Amino acid sequence: MTVVVEKTEPPGRPEKTRPVEEPAPVREPRHVSRPMVIGAILLAWLVLFVVLRGKQTLALGAADLTDLHRWFNDVNDSIGANRNSNPLFLYFFNEIRLVIDTLVTFVQELISQPSVDRPLPQIGWLGVVGIAGYVSWAFGNWRVALLAVAGFTFLGLQGLWQESMDTLALTVSAVFVALLFAIPLGVWAGLSDRVNRIVTPLLDFMQTMPTFVYLAPLTLFFLIGGASATIATVIYAAPPAIRITAHAIRNVPETTVEAADSLGATRGQALLKVLLPMSKRTVVMGVNQTIMAALAMVTIAALIDAPGLGKTVVQALQSLDVGTAFNAGLSIVVMAIVLDRVTTAASTREEEARRSKNRFLAWRRPLLGAGAVLTAVLVLMSHTYVWAAEFPGEGGLGSSIASAADTTTTWVQDNLSGVTNTVRDLITNGLLNPFQSLLTDSPWWLVGAVLIALGVVLGGRRAGLTTAVCVGLLVATGMWSDSMTTLASTVVATVLVMLLGIVFGVWMGRSRLADRMLRPSLDAAQVMPPFVYLVPFLALFGATRFTAIVAAIVYAAPVAMKIIADGVRNVPAATVEAATSAGSNTWQIITKVQLPLARGALTLATNQGLIYVLSMVVVGGLVGAGALGYDVVAGFSQGQLFGKGLAAGLAIVLLGVMFDRITQAAARRTSA
Repeated sequence: MTVVVEKTEPPGRPEKTRPVEEPAPVREPRHVSRPMVIGAILLAWLVLFVVLRGKQTLALGAADLTDLHRWFNDVNDSIGANRNSNPLFLYFFNEIRLVIDTLVTFVQELISQPSVDRPLPQIGWLGVVGIAGYVSWAFGNWRVALLAVAGFTFLGLQGLWQESMDTLALTVSAVFVALLFAIPLGVWAGLSDRVNRIVTPLLDFMQTMPTFVYLAPLTLFFLIGGASATIATVIYAAPPAIRITAHAIRNVPETTVEAADSLGATRGQALLKVLLPMSKRTVVMGVNQTIMAALAMVTIAALIDAPGLGKTVVQALQSLDVGTAFNAGLSIVVMAIVLDRVTTAASTREEEARRSKNRFLAWRRPLLGAGAVLTAVLVLMSHTYVWAAEFPGEGGLGSSIASAADTTTTWVQDNLSGVTNTVRDLITNGLLNPFQSLLTDSPWWLVGAVLIALGVVLGGRRAGLTTAVCVGLLVATGMWSDSMTTLASTVVATVLVMLLGIVFGVWMGRSRLADRMLRPSLDAAQVMPPFVYLVPFLALFGATRFTAIVAAIVYAAPVAMKIIADGVRNVPAATVEAATSAGSNTWQIITKVQLPLARGALTLATNQGLIYVLSMVVVGGLVGAGALGYDVVAGFSQGQLFGKGLAAGLAIVLLGVMFDRITQAAARRTSA
């Protein structure tokens, strides 16, 4: 047996205590910020670019075709050869084209083109002006009616009456067809969560796409001309009406719907008596957006032989005739303003009438009846008399406008070329050329890897996966080099758009006076179709890719400014006041408080800026921007390049999807 003896301290001696050792501090892993990761990716790209420059760039000559392009050409030839024998065309596509063509021809013979048994349209200029004034008064007010009468008369004085009426005929036809489908589908999406979930991604995709990409595929099935232009316009213009109608239905207060249900209303009665009347104003706003989108698309559809003002602008741009392009572009602006103001007034008329105490409101119905009689008389006169049917004069005002534009262009080029060339060379040589060289001279797989990595960092794994798919398909189109050229112009223009957007957006967000001064001009700028922006900058900078970039900046800046202004204004006032009381100056409040708290708005502005810029840069192919826009235009004009143009359109779609998914995912992560 073992005895264990415990050792004890002698009595009276204090027990020795060992000092308690503090645990070593645990080092938390250092958090790597997102900007640091992005910087590391870009630095690695620059290093590899120096080593691998000029290798595996997938460059393709202007006249060179890939196997995919030749296959597209063969498909086009095969469709053309079997158009009148294939059952799918005989009983589906050809029938759709016939119906749309009949509708367009009917409206054209009504207001713009001679009919079968008449040398002039059924309704002449006097009748059209009368109808425009009466409809504007009936749905809006007398001020809008005066604007409509003055605007339509101005179109005739420019010498562009028939071209304007052709544009109006295509717009009216497309809007009519679009609303036949869009309003019911929007109501359905507003009533059904399942339908809304199905429709929303499709609408997002359709609204992301630039207008160019709708044209080439449709010509495969519907040929060129007014029918294809109208169908393309319907597809492009319908999404706003669907989305806004669904939004209006969903925003009707639930208590109102429940009250109708408690009174025994059926689902149809609740829709017709409650939901639609209460959402009417918002639905009319959707109609407004559809009309604006249709007008923009109709002008661009001139590339597939659509008649009207767009054809005049395209021909003038291609021949660098600034005066003619300016005169026709001014007509497009006037028509856009009239249509926008009429539909905007229609959405607010009832509310304004309730607020107004005008004693003449009691006479509105009798006056509208008298106006209808007067309008019918004007229509009859324009149908009967040549002087009331054919706009008088030779368009002297339009000649004067074109001459003044040419004179101004010559003066600018002679006297301001030093300034304009300096600005152009500074941005082109300082920003565009280096960035374009980085994209086009790097190996394709390196650029693809960088884009995928940026997609993952900014938007997450899903955005990275989408980017990877888009990169792979861009390589497959054979348009990699031109896609990178377009990407370079788009990114440079978007950076400049965001600089302008932040400066003016912060100013508008902090100053109510600045907002009241600038917002009407920004609203008016968003009404104008993209074509119009090319004309003044063609006069300033000539036919170069910089012209397209500047036009894209001016086209996209208004939407970015408004989004950022709203984001800055929505920063809680208490937060700003706390920063002020802590001694922060204006610069610190903007950079440390308002802009960081408006990150979601900044990301959304970047998303919209990219989409707007891409659509404008592509249109700039008409004035020397080259790359994908030129490929699409060349595909319409040169049969052997049709397949390449179609592939270029697909590449534009892929760029748009990639931009949209990355920036939307980044916006969600920022706001989370």
